Amino acid sequence: MLGIIGRNGAGKSTLLKILTRITEPTEGVAEIRGRVGSLLEVGTGFHPELTGRENIRFSGAILGMKKAEIDRKFEDIVAFSELEKFLDTPVKRYSSGMYVRLAFAVAAHLEPEVLLIDEVLAVGDIAFQRKCLGKMGDVAQAGRTVLFVSHNMAAIQALTQRAICLEGGRVLVAGDTEETVQRYLALMDSVTPAGSGDLSQRKEAKFLKSIEVLQGGKPVAVIRMGSPLTFRITLSASRPIKRPALGVGIDNEQGVRVVGFSTLYDVPDLPPVVGDWTALCEVGVLPLNQGKFYLKAALIDGGEDLELVERACKFEVVPDDVFKTGNIPTARQGTIYWPGKWRLEKASESVSLEPQSG
Repeated sequence: MLGIIGRNGAGKSTLLKILTRITEPTEGVAEIRGRVGSLLEVGTGFHPELTGRENIRFSGAILGMKKAEIDRKFEDIVAFSELEKFLDTPVKRYSSGMYVRLAFAVAAHLEPEVLLIDEVLAVGDIAFQRKCLGKMGDVAQAGRTVLFVSHNMAAIQALTQRAICLEGGRVLVAGDTEETVQRYLALMDSVTPAGSGDLSQRKEAKFLKSIEVLQGGKPVAVIRMGSPLTFRITLSASRPIKRPALGVGIDNEQGVRVVGFSTLYDVPDLPPVVGDWTALCEVGVLPLNQGKFYLKAALIDGGEDLELVERACKFEVVPDDVFKTGNIPTARQGTIYWPGKWRLEKASESVSLEPQSG
């Protein structure tokens, strides 16, 4: 299993499209030995008018499989996807999560010698993501090759022994996963603005203009543990966005999501927007432990992602005596801190140990 990492625009997805022959290289060649299965962004690989059942057979035929071979794997694919009830529904009516379930099941079970996986696992629910990660490990242990693209460094570190970091379409570093991940994290830290992110120069942001971390109405790059937080997003819509929603995600240094906020849940019926807008998201005190955190900005239209900007800006949480006990939480306790109510019991006696704060 080979991990492929790099910031947005580094060339990760383009590389996989070249390897799957979706995109022709402008120069050079790509040599592949063996049958290739791929799971790239949602929307590629299936025919929208065909049902899930028909697309399983369609995908197998494209891979060069015989009918008997597809039949042998068919029930396993359906069981893994957990989509038995929707098997005869055209996939154009599937949600993005349903699409990924079926696409991954097909890609992993039709036994390609080379399996290419892009970031799409982020679409599925947590239980299905774990299932997919386990299946990818099984594929690799069966002697087949897996190329895994992800922003989740914890998944890259758990699944791969070797990794490649791309930057500007070139290999920045290749080798041991741990070393490569550390180089990538150092790169991302050096290029991510602190406290206030100008998104107007980001290729993936056509409407989103900026995101800021605020305290007392002013942008900040450093906060103390236990301090209230507000996020400010500005956008400029050159055309009407009919069913808008905004989101902010907070990731730790390894790219693992800590918490996310979205108007889809808090204010589900935003009016259409056009022109210049500012949105404030007040989240109060987040129990973030000391460390660096990165913001992801999202603009959604009608429930589908319109723009996603990874690592739009960063902020640092510094230690404080949040429990008022003289003992400051450390990174060993995890990404967040939280008080617990303790009680000691001996025989018939019970003693409550109330926290002094919070």
